[in-house]
Amino acid sequence: MTIGSFGLLMLLAFVAAYFVLRADIRRRGLKADAQNVVTICALLGIAGAKIYHALESPSDLFANPIGEIFSRSGFAWFGGLIGVLLALYLLGRRYKLAYLAMLDLCAPAAAFGYAVGRIGCLTSGDGDYGTPTSLPWGMSFPNGLVPTTQRVHPTPIYEAIAATLIFWYLWRQGAKSLRGPRPIGEVAALYLVWMGVERFLVEFIRINPRSFFGLSNAQAASLASILAGIAILATVNRGFRHDKGEHRILRHFEERGDVLQPEYHRATPECPHPERWSMYDSMTAEVEVLEFLRCLVRTLKPQTVVETGTFMGISTLWIAEGLKANGFGKIITCEYDHAVFAKAKQRFEKSGLAIWIDHRNESSLETRIPGTIDLLFSDSDPPLREKEVRRFLPQMNPNGLILMHDASSHLKTVREAAFNMEQEGLISMVLMPTPRGLVIAQKRSGRK
Repeated sequence: MTIGSFGLLMLLAFVAAYFVLRADIRRRGLKADAQNVVTICALLGIAGAKIYHALESPSDLFANPIGEIFSRSGFAWFGGLIGVLLALYLLGRRYKLAYLAMLDLCAPAAAFGYAVGRIGCLTSGDGDYGTPTSLPWGMSFPNGLVPTTQRVHPTPIYEAIAATLIFWYLWRQGAKSLRGPRPIGEVAALYLVWMGVERFLVEFIRINPRSFFGLSNAQAASLASILAGIAILATVNRGFRHDKGEHRILRHFEERGDVLQPEYHRATPECPHPERWSMYDSMTAEVEVLEFLRCLVRTLKPQTVVETGTFMGISTLWIAEGLKANGFGKIITCEYDHAVFAKAKQRFEKSGLAIWIDHRNESSLETRIPGTIDLLFSDSDPPLREKEVRRFLPQMNPNGLILMHDASSHLKTVREAAFNMEQEGLISMVLMPTPRGLVIAQKRSGRK
């Protein structure tokens, strides 16, 4: 039995792809079988690659159909791609994953597997090498399947390096989708674009015949890949941008749960190292601010706490924990968005802290608060913050505190609103140098 180096490296390519895919499935917390996925993709991919290659030279196929179809050489990457796309569609249905989500999952593994597989082309000398070159790393393949004694460009090595870099880039892009909401299909689209660019460029120094406009068949397929990737990227990004930020985060929470991660908002002069703080998402206060809120409630012993902008209810629960520790008090929290409110309500009901929370599905500018407010946490849409504080200011306990989140020098709307009210003599304030900024204020009237 003869074991060809190309077949051996192809096997290793699928093994490499398996390990990458298994790691991606685990980090995403999905219920999918990496071995199943790779095996089915391998079978349909090999069949597609062989059929595509055979159809590229129909005269050879008709002259020797059995020999062409069952030969050990002649596998077209784009034919393999078509076969794998079909396999992933069927597998997505099996694992109840959206097609684009399935493609996102498999894109890094496909890029790395391609890098390993290209070494098989190099060792077999199957004609994937390039044009003659005088460069010091030029190679000859006198015993290759398509022999040459000339020193030529080792294009399989070029492609292996490029595909490895693309794998690393796609893996990093996939990591972003774990930390926060990203468009579904983005990773797959980037795969199509960059793998298409890689193959299109390397074809200029390959020995493949030109078919039309001076381009090879692979370059035409590469252009199709690039255009398809750009179209998918434009479509998914447009839909992503049109969706409300709150709803994007909600969907991410439903998929991933609460994800604790380093704060990624930009550095500011007052907070040059935001990565030292932690966060759950881009719209919930930093974890350290949540801890501060809970400690503040335990220190001030407020009877009535008002929070505007419930969102996911995370800050509400931290404040409620402080109230529970005190043994008295109530937090009144309001959220205008119905979908967001429904999710927060579910969280409250499961928390065991619901008796300390009065949650309302209404605008902060319409919420009616009975009696005196001892602590106000303004964390709704930034343009509303000044209106909220002015509305609740008459009810504020002179010895109570007003907190306004998102008041860094980068997020100027809230910061300038606080300065305006201070200049009017309504409040006295201090700016806390957190990543997203926090105003701590008291109303000035009535103080001795």
